Amino acid sequence: MNKWIALFRGINVGGNHILPMADLRAGLESLGLREAKTYIQSGNAVFRSRDEDGVALSGKIADWIEENYHFRPRILILPGDALRRIAAANPFPAGEENPKNLHLYFLAAPAKSADLKAMDALKSDTENYLLTDTAFYLHAPDGVGRSKLATQVERLLGVPATARNWRTISRILELAEELG
Repeated sequence: MNKWIALFRGINVGGNHILPMADLRAGLESLGLREAKTYIQSGNAVFRSRDEDGVALSGKIADWIEENYHFRPRILILPGDALRRIAAANPFPAGEENPKNLHLYFLAAPAKSADLKAMDALKSDTENYLLTDTAFYLHAPDGVGRSKLATQVERLLGVPATARNWRTISRILELAEELG
């Protein structure tokens, strides 16, 4: 069976699109996904499945949520080893010391027309970023909440993305390792 990681966007934020994690785990299991585990209410899940296609799997999960909770979240599905590879490529290891200030944006597609000039203009002197085909790494030592770049990243990337701080990335990796 394949190991998968699901990153949900826009659930349980500001009292909107409420989906309890126990319900999500049960729903994943009802879809034939096995050993489902979740981390924090913003929607991070790991599970096993015989499915080979992450896009189709994302649609199947989104359909279930829409049918049962009446909203359709954007879900990025990664093969189990992809998160480990993306995290291992972190170009800012010093940022791991304060994991709330290191963010990893997962891209739905390569950002071929990203506006790097605008990103450079928005980033502070202490911030650093790196864009790859699969991820956008942002190290904001003064805090992501203060970062002008962080508020504009997805628009400037020009592709859908979902972000997680390094603490969350580390915990999702642990959950994935627990699946073996």
